[in-house]
Amino acid sequence: MTRSALATASRQLGSAQTAARTEARIAWILVLPFLAGAVVFLILPCIGVIAMALSDWQLGDSNIRFAGLQNFIELWRDDIFRQSAANTVFYAALVTPASVILGLWLALLIESSSIGRAFFRSAFFLPVVSTTVAMAIVWEFLLHPSLGPVNALLSAAGLPRQSFLSSASTVLPTLAMIGVWENAGYNMVLFMAGLKAIPRDLHDAAAVDGAHRPWERFWTVTFPLLGPTLVFVVIISFLRSFRVFETVAAITQGGPQRASEVVLFTIYREGFVYFRVGYASALTVAFTALLLTLTIVKFRFLDRRVHYS
Repeated sequence: MTRSALATASRQLGSAQTAARTEARIAWILVLPFLAGAVVFLILPCIGVIAMALSDWQLGDSNIRFAGLQNFIELWRDDIFRQSAANTVFYAALVTPASVILGLWLALLIESSSIGRAFFRSAFFLPVVSTTVAMAIVWEFLLHPSLGPVNALLSAAGLPRQSFLSSASTVLPTLAMIGVWENAGYNMVLFMAGLKAIPRDLHDAAAVDGAHRPWERFWTVTFPLLGPTLVFVVIISFLRSFRVFETVAAITQGGPQRASEVVLFTIYREGFVYFRVGYASALTVAFTALLLTLTIVKFRFLDRRVHYS
């Protein structure tokens, strides 16, 4: 290789390195606003909550003392937290599968119909965009023991009136029913997006291969290809059901006899009613860690059973 050729290659290498450094600087400039937002609105608040969980600070108190793991030890022995955690798990166990199945059924029903598709899509999605507190008040009226239309229908049918929201045995299933009604429309929209990504030709090919009935085409084509959407919907529904707060705060306030008290309402009560910010922060840290662990386990369990191609 001649000396001029070596010089040319050296200049090209230098230009390529300069272009790579320039591209890297532009990338960092573009990413910088996101990193700043993540630090200010995500990382620093998390560090603040963990720091407060290790203190005995009460709202309004000027003195903050380091308490170590005392709040977590108290949490472990707290019967109210155990009951609210059990209520939250029971609520999520009812809402998650029911809202996923109902959302899938509604999506299949609307996609298979050519009449009123836009109307039904908007009608079932309406609970998602409505104010939860306003809808909770409407449900409180509908289920009222003496004035509610639901109990009026039960009386007309010769059945005894029910105290849906004031009985310890029925209050949590009733709140779960409201949660299913609220989440099913959101899941329906996600499933409809997944259904539209499935090529129509595959259904025709399955019919040629002998899958003549709709449910046969659903199990052989639709359900396997809907796997990635199903995993996403299950995870989202799981997280949304664990975040239940508005309906409990607006309708039952955790009663009767703490039968409907969930973890987020316990955190709210400790932090903003009893002003025990340190203990409320410990509850938040424990709840977030538990939720994160369950989400990872659930995602890995479901992800192994999904085909992405």
